[in-house]
This record gives sequence, C-alpha cells and structure tokens, in this order.
Amino acid sequence: MLAGLLDGIFNGISIGAVLLISALGLAIVFGLMGVINMAHGELMMLGAYTTFLVQNGFKIIGGPLFESYIFFALPMAFLVAATVGVILERGVIRYLYGRPLETLLATWGVSLILQQFVRSVSWVLVIGIALFSILFFGGLWVISRRPDFDRIRKLAIGIMLPLAGAIALTTGALLSQTFKLAVNKPWFGAQNVDVTAPKWLRGGLPLGDFQMPYARLFIIVLTIICLVGIYQFLQRSAWGLRIRAVTQNRTMSACLGIATQKVDALTFALGSGLAGVAGCAVSLLGSVGPNTGQNYIVDTFMVVVVGGVGKLVGSIVAAMAIGTLNYIIGSGTLALLLAPIQPLADFFTFFATTSMAKVMVFALIIAFLQVRPAGIFPQKGRTVDA
Repeated sequence: MLAGLLDGIFNGISIGAVLLISALGLAIVFGLMGVINMAHGELMMLGAYTTFLVQNGFKIIGGPLFESYIFFALPMAFLVAATVGVILERGVIRYLYGRPLETLLATWGVSLILQQFVRSVSWVLVIGIALFSILFFGGLWVISRRPDFDRIRKLAIGIMLPLAGAIALTTGALLSQTFKLAVNKPWFGAQNVDVTAPKWLRGGLPLGDFQMPYARLFIIVLTIICLVGIYQFLQRSAWGLRIRAVTQNRTMSACLGIATQKVDALTFALGSGLAGVAGCAVSLLGSVGPNTGQNYIVDTFMVVVVGGVGKLVGSIVAAMAIGTLNYIIGSGTLALLLAPIQPLADFFTFFATTSMAKVMVFALIIAFLQVRPAGIFPQKGRTVDA
C-alpha cells in the first residue's frame, strides 16, 4: 500500500511538473498582457510534434547520436513554439489588447486552426503557405519602400492578398494533379504518433518496492532547470526588468521609454516557447496527437488561477497539488488507501477514472476559490491596481 502511495505521489508530481512548465508561460503572458490564450495547449502540441520530427531525423542518422536527440529536440521545440507565438501576437493579439472576450474567441479559433493544420499538413499545404507568405509579405515589403506607402497601404493589401492567395491555391492544385498523393499525403494525419525515449530514459530507479521511472525524473529535473532559468532571466537581465516594469505599470513604463510592444512580443515568445518545452516533456509520457494540448490546457489555467496570477511560488504549489490530486484520485490509489473506511472508499472509487478525477479536482478548486478568490498567493500593493 505504501509503495502504491509513493508511486501515485511521484507520478502526480511528474504530471504537475509538466503543468508547471506550461503554466509558467501562461502566467507570464496573462500577468503581463491580461491575454487568455486558448491556443496555449496547441503550442504544447507543436512542441510535442517537433520532438517527434527531431526523433525521426536522428533515427535516419542512426548510431549512438540517436540517444542524445532529446537535447536537440528541447531547443527546437522552444524555437518552433516561440516563433508561432510571435506570429500569433504580431498578427492577431496586438490588435485586441484590452478586449478580453475578443482575444479569447480569436485564440480559440487559432487553436482549432492549429489542430486541423496538424491533421492535414502536407507538402502541398507547406508549399502553398510558403508561396503565399513570400508573395504577400515580400510584396508588401517592396511597396513599403515607397514614400507614399501609408497612403496606399490599404489598396496594396486589397490587391496583394487575393492575388497571392490565388497564385498559392493554383500552384497547390497543379502540384496535387501532377504528383498525385506524393505531395498531398498528410504528414501526420488524425492518428496519434509515438515518441521513442532514448535508452537511458527507459526503465526506472528502484527504491525498495517502488520504482521511479527515469523519464519522469528527467521531466522533474527539466522543470527545475526551467524554473531557475526563468527566475534568473526575470530578476537578473535587462529585458526581465522591463517585463516586470510593464507588468506592474504599462503606462508609466512607456513614459520612461520602454518599448512596450517589443516587451509584449518577447513575453509572448517566451511563454509560447515554454509551452513547446512542456510539449516535449509530454511526448515522453505517451503518444502525441492533434488533441494533446486540449488534455492539459484547462489544468494549466487552473494552476495559474489557484496559484495567483504572476506568482511563481503559487504556480509551483498549485501545479504540484493539482497534478498529484488528479493522479492519486484517477488511478484509484486514494480509494485503496481508504479501503478500511468503506463509505469513503466507495465514494472515491466512483471518481477513480481520469475524467471523473478531473471533475473532483475542479469541484475542489471551485470550493477553494470561494474562500480565496485571488489564489494561494494573491497580488498585493500597487500591482493589484495596475
């Protein structure tokens, strides 16, 4: 029974570690810009798929180098998710600041687009998007060098947008007809894909009757490294100082010469990159699919809300608590521990599934927020009024 309890707590902490990496990025974005990014889970998904692609690339190379692919996948997952995050912030979110409902709906739409993109991405789609981007954005860049660009900007966009789209669609159709399925076959499809962990991450560390899987230990160590890195960046770097200044008082920061738009873009890139790292960690725990992010996004938001917006210590406590509760309730560990008390054992046996455990945890969170609506560590002082 003790071994089962230790196993439940350890697995719960490892899940909480994944939630914490993801929640770090979400807390930074939400705390600075007040943006509820519903596409955060899909950024995790992109990080997981990036890990899958890096793994396949190292499989082709073969040899002992494959055992180190995870160290290449982590920065790649960060860069891919951060790049998509910057595109999302520059292309959508910056036009919706101060309008939380519109931002929520827009990012939810982006999340659906990213899910469908992963299901249907193929060479035809990639070539079409690349061609459209080159024609549209390249054309706008050329026209922007004209001295009267501000006057003709709307006209240029009105002409370039349908023209670039028509050329990209026509090229994609021609490629599909010429090469048939060779370029039109989806890379991933709707089915899940598996990421093979390196040999040194398989197995576990024996501790009496209990075994700690190496993959979960690696995730916990990765979370600690991310925590230390984010803390050092925010507290010891010039850009970290700017981020903290804008978080506390955006208007005063702008008056002091801080480029708030650059800070927004950097913050969104950082938060999105951390989601990509979380996706890389998730890929070590199970198969990866288009809906991977949806399995974590709600729990991630709960970590931010329960811990207290912008509070690092609060996020740590909330992530560990939510991850552990989800696992020990959903795995039936708590029901086994309470077996001598039959009514309680029957009650928790009813919730001993993954979906029902989430219901139980959400009910506990709702009850907790009735007592402390600002979270475990609420904001104090001028930060609340900013």
